[in-house]
Amino acid sequence: MKRRQLFAGVAGLAASTLLLAACGTGPTPASVPAPTEDPSGSITFWSSLAGMDNVAAAFNAGQDKIKVTFETIPNGANGGYAKLSTAITAGNGPDVSTIEYPQLPQFVSNGQVVPMDGLIHKASTVDKLTDETKALVQFGGKTFGLPYDAAPMLMWYRKDMLAKAGVEVPRTWDEFEAAGKKLQAAQPGAYLASFNPNEVAASAGLAWQAGAKWFGTEGDSWKVGINDQATKKVATYWQKLIDEKIVKVSQAYSDEWSLDLANGNVVGVVGANWSATGIQKRTEASGQKGQWIASELPNWGSDAGAFYGGSSFNVTKSSKNPAAAAKFVEFLTTSPDAIKARGNTGSAFLAFPGLTPVAQQAYDASYFGNDIYEVFNKAYGTITPGWQWGPNWDSTNTALKDAYGKLTTGGTIGEAVDTAQGATVSGLKQTGLSVTE
Repeated sequence: MKRRQLFAGVAGLAASTLLLAACGTGPTPASVPAPTEDPSGSITFWSSLAGMDNVAAAFNAGQDKIKVTFETIPNGANGGYAKLSTAITAGNGPDVSTIEYPQLPQFVSNGQVVPMDGLIHKASTVDKLTDETKALVQFGGKTFGLPYDAAPMLMWYRKDMLAKAGVEVPRTWDEFEAAGKKLQAAQPGAYLASFNPNEVAASAGLAWQAGAKWFGTEGDSWKVGINDQATKKVATYWQKLIDEKIVKVSQAYSDEWSLDLANGNVVGVVGANWSATGIQKRTEASGQKGQWIASELPNWGSDAGAFYGGSSFNVTKSSKNPAAAAKFVEFLTTSPDAIKARGNTGSAFLAFPGLTPVAQQAYDASYFGNDIYEVFNKAYGTITPGWQWGPNWDSTNTALKDAYGKLTTGGTIGEAVDTAQGATVSGLKQTGLSVTE
């Protein structure tokens, strides 16, 4: 099979077959070998996630068949994926890797992670997941990792600032714009939220919520729609918010962004469940305890949501002991003991049923003015089906970041998504893939 036939995708509730020719894989066979019941030996585990050293230690202490050696690596933005990819290609990568959902298809297409179906107990792992979380790790009916967290996209607000402006929590995007105008009138110079050029995954989530399909397939070709109608609607809307100074263009996690939150210059955050720790860190010194609340995203007229962030654990091609690696991945993603061992690393929301309450016990959410986990659950229940990530997220991510860099000098979000569309299509064609628009 030629590389241009890479895959035809599966996403959400649409169970279309995905062809992974570049990986040398095809449709799932009628049966797969049973997992090794009692694997043993030594494996290595790489992750940038905080607390995973404790999880590996707990696994080692709980049994004596498998020994895990843990290594912390940089996150993706700081070179972690380049290190991982290079190591796997050289044959000296870890047995178990940590890969975020947007990046996973690229590792799959490069043949750097292996299908886990014959290595895991599907009835007690994959089969218990929702269709939306399965879609994050399954391609062509094969499972290339187990999902760890499922991060529902949210809005976070200063409820005291909304109250001063005389507005309720916005339930629709029309209400969001109206709330921003009232906030301006009540507190000139204040912004309802930020638009973060360095958070392309947030742009993807907002488009996803609106029904966009950035990647899909037609026959043996990829269909790319980064500037599809739904995305254009979102782009036009957010550009209007920028032009009206309802939202401020600033880099997420920068000193400017942090000071804006601390000083009340920006009173809302487009984020996810994991945003809680960062918000508290940046605002508690300003006496904002009890003032921040979580809320479902405003919608376009009916309940809809998206994921923003999240990671999977995978068995790499370079693993010398895939059975033991898979056993450890099962522990990482389905065991309450793994969640307990990781401890308080933030407001985690886990993909596997029943694990979020375990993580919740470790996290003190009293800083916030409402039951944030109740909001997480509601947002998780509205995820829009049908989204899939493309085979080379790096191209799209880089193109949008570069184009967003012009937002403060006359560029627009609409122009940025057009630019990213062209760059993504060109990049895929250069790798030999068939692409339609």
